[in-house]
Amino acid sequence: MSPLEKLFGKTAQMTVLEYLMKNRGEINYLSGIAQGTGLYHSSVARVLEPLLENNIVIEKKIGKQIRSFYLNEEHKATKLLMKFYEELEPALNGQSPSTEAKEIKKIKGD
Repeated sequence: MSPLEKLFGKTAQMTVLEYLMKNRGEINYLSGIAQGTGLYHSSVARVLEPLLENNIVIEKKIGKQIRSFYLNEEHKATKLLMKFYEELEPALNGQSPSTEAKEIKKIKGD
């Protein structure tokens, strides 16, 4: 079970978002996302819409019909999501927080 699924439950949008985070830096096609997530093509297209509207994901058309997608890694919200995702699994598994989180606690005096 993925860390996002443990915390928020299994939804198509979470599944697609997690797939894109695991495959960041790569251009993903609708059919590839569907195959990689086990979701129907139409479900992937539907749950990508809010991610596109919020600039978390960027779409580039190749030719007239091929749509490609990738994480907008420059967007502040995407950066926060990726940082959260990277730190979530160790936190849920009882591992110690990252060095940065420890430093923040020192500064705040926690």
